[in-house]
Amino acid sequence: MVLLHVLFEHAAGYALFAVREVEEIGLLLPQVEESVLTLGKFHNVVKLVAFSPFRSAQSALENMNAVSEGVLHEDLRLLLDTALPPKRKKVVLGVGDAKMGAAVLEELGVQCQTGGVVAELMRGIRLHFPALVRGLTAQSAAKAQLGLGHSYSRAKVKFNVHRVDNMIIQSISLLDQLDKDINTFSMRVREWYGYHFPELIKIVPENSMYCRVAKFIGNRRELSEESLEGLEEIVMDSAKAQAILEASRSSMGMDISPLDLINIESFSRRVISLSDYRKGLQEYLRSKMSQVAPSLSALIGEVVGARLISHAGSLTNLAKYPASTVQILGAEKALFRALKTRGNTPKYGLIFHSTFIGRAAAKNKGRISRYLANKCTIASRIDCFSEVPTSVFGDKLREQVEERLAFYETGEPPRKNLEVMKEAVVEASEVVAEVKRRQEKKEKKRKKREKRRLEALAAAAEEAAENSVMETEENDVGAKKKKKKKKQQQPEELQAEAEPEENGVEEEEEEEPLPKKKRKVLVEPEEEEEEKKKKKKKKKKAVAQDSEED
Repeated sequence: MVLLHVLFEHAAGYALFAVREVEEIGLLLPQVEESVLTLGKFHNVVKLVAFSPFRSAQSALENMNAVSEGVLHEDLRLLLDTALPPKRKKVVLGVGDAKMGAAVLEELGVQCQTGGVVAELMRGIRLHFPALVRGLTAQSAAKAQLGLGHSYSRAKVKFNVHRVDNMIIQSISLLDQLDKDINTFSMRVREWYGYHFPELIKIVPENSMYCRVAKFIGNRRELSEESLEGLEEIVMDSAKAQAILEASRSSMGMDISPLDLINIESFSRRVISLSDYRKGLQEYLRSKMSQVAPSLSALIGEVVGARLISHAGSLTNLAKYPASTVQILGAEKALFRALKTRGNTPKYGLIFHSTFIGRAAAKNKGRISRYLANKCTIASRIDCFSEVPTSVFGDKLREQVEERLAFYETGEPPRKNLEVMKEAVVEASEVVAEVKRRQEKKEKKRKKREKRRLEALAAAAEEAAENSVMETEENDVGAKKKKKKKKQQQPEELQAEAEPEENGVEEEEEEEPLPKKKRKVLVEPEEEEEEKKKKKKKKKKAVAQDSEED
C-alpha cells in the first residue's frame, strides 16, 4: 500500500493534502479525472492535512524564489517535517516541479512523483483551493496571487542600473543604422553637389568631411585664398586645401542657383549633425561597455563585444553559449548552407571584425578564431557573474591571444593558462579591494551629508518651534493686556453712566418733591399688575363671605 500526499504551493501559503491509500498510484487516475470538476466528489479523494500561510509579502516572495530555483526553503521543510507521517517508507509526495522533488528527496528522504495523477490532483486542488482551506475566500486568494505575481515579476526584471545590457543592444543597433543612413545621405550629397564641383569627390573621399567642405564652400566661384584657413581647419591638411582651391578655379562643373545651394547646405548640415551624434553615441557605447562587460571590451573591443551581446540577446545568454557557438555567432546562414550542401562550415562569424583574425596568416585564421572564441566565452562569463566589474581578466586574456599569435608566427611558446589566471586573480582582488574602499568612502561621505542634512532640519524645526512658542506667548500677553484694559475701562464707563443719573435724581429731588399721584405713575407696570391681582382676590373673598352669611 502507498500513501500519497500532494504538496501545493499557493500565493497564500503551502498546503499539504492526503490521498487515500492505494496499491498503485496509477489506479487513482480514472477516479480523479471523474471527480476533479465536482467539489463534493473531490472532497472524497483529497483531504487537507496542513496549511502553512506566509507571514508577509516578503516571506511569500522568498519562498516563491526558492521554489522556482528548486531549493527547499526553511518554511517548507518545517511543514513537511511536522505534517508528514513519521513512517515515510510508504509515503509518496506529489510535487509539481521535478527540481523541487529532487531537493525534497535529497534533504528529507521522501520519495517524490510528478506528472500523471499528481498533475490531475494539482488541477483539482487549484480549482477548489478556496473551498478546501477554511478561512480563505476566493477574493483574498486572487489578491494574494496578484500581489505575489507582481512582486515576483518585479524582482526578476529588476537589475543593477549600471549593468543593464539592454542599453548596449539598443546603442549598437542604432549605431549600425546610423552608419547606413550617414553613408546613404553622404552619397546623396556627393551626387547633388557633384554637378557643381565634381573634382571635390576625388580630393575629399571621406563622407562627413566632404559634407563639411561642401557646406563651407557653397558656390565654388566665391572660393578665394581668404578661405584657405577655414578649409585647412576642416580637412586638417594645407596641401589638400590648396588642391581644393586650385580645382575650384578650373572646375568642369555646371553653375548652380542660390536656391539649390540653400537646399544642399541644409541637407549637408543634417548629415554633419548625424555624424556628430554618431560620435557621441560611440562614446556612450564605450562607457556602457566598460561598466557592463569590461573584460569582453578589453579583449576584442567595445563594438565587436556589443555586437556579440546584441546577437546573443543579452550578456547572460552570451555567457551560456559554448565557445563553438560564439565562434560562428553571426554566420548562421553560412553554417546552415554548409550543412545543407555538405560543404565546409564557416570558421568565424562576428569575431572576424576583431584585429586578431586579420593579423593572422591565412592558414592560422581558423585556429586563432577558435582560440579567440574560447577567450571571449571566459570573458563574458566573468563579466556576467562577477560582483565588481573589472578589466583585469580581459587584459590578461588579450595578452594570451597576442602570445598565441606570436607562437603561430615565430614558434615562441606562450605562458600557461594557470599562471596567467593566478596573476589575474591577484590583480583583480587588489582592484576589487580598492573599489570597495572607494565605495566605503563614498558611503561614509553620503552618511555624513545625510547626518548634516538631518541635523539642519532638526535645528530648523527647533527654531520654528521656539518661534511659534514665542509668538503664542506674545499673543497671550497681548490678550491679557487687552482684557485688563477692557476691565479697567468698564467700571469707569459704569461710574460715568451712574454719576449723571444720580446727579439728575438729586437735582430733581432738590427742585421739588413729586405729588402722590405722580409717584404712582412712576411705579413700574409689573408692580401695578401685582396690586390689581391682590385687589381682585380681596373682592372675591369678600363676595364669598357675604354669600356664606346669607
